Amino acid sequence: MVKLILGITGGLAVALLAGWLWGASGQSGTRRALEAAELRSELLGARAAILDARVAIYSVNFGEASAHLENAQGLLQRAVVRLTSAGRDGDVTRVQAAVTSVEDAQRMTGKLDQSANSRAGEAAKAIADVLAGGATR
Repeated sequence: MVKLILGITGGLAVALLAGWLWGASGQSGTRRALEAAELRSELLGARAAILDARVAIYSVNFGEASAHLENAQGLLQRAVVRLTSAGRDGDVTRVQAAVTSVEDAQRMTGKLDQSANSRAGEAAKAIADVLAGGATR
């Protein structure tokens, strides 16, 4: 009787371990895909905010443009953290350049300077380059 109970318990333990290993085997790929999707979402959100700011600058609504640029800065800072943790140093440099352009554009909007539009355009281009490069990885 004891042998039967030990055999059943051992079989259940082996089945449980095998199920856990089988379930855990696909999670690393899923986690990487989730992180890539979150990074792409942040970059696309930042680019959309920058493009919205450019429209606001064109419409001479500098207050709205400044708000959009501030939103873009937050998204870009989170993207820099994700790219750094992923070891994508080249993309980190490009996104940091975009952050600098956004900061410059925001300063210019505070001075009601229409040339903020071109600085925001540079940031949008840098983000588009990172997004295009990320699609090939």
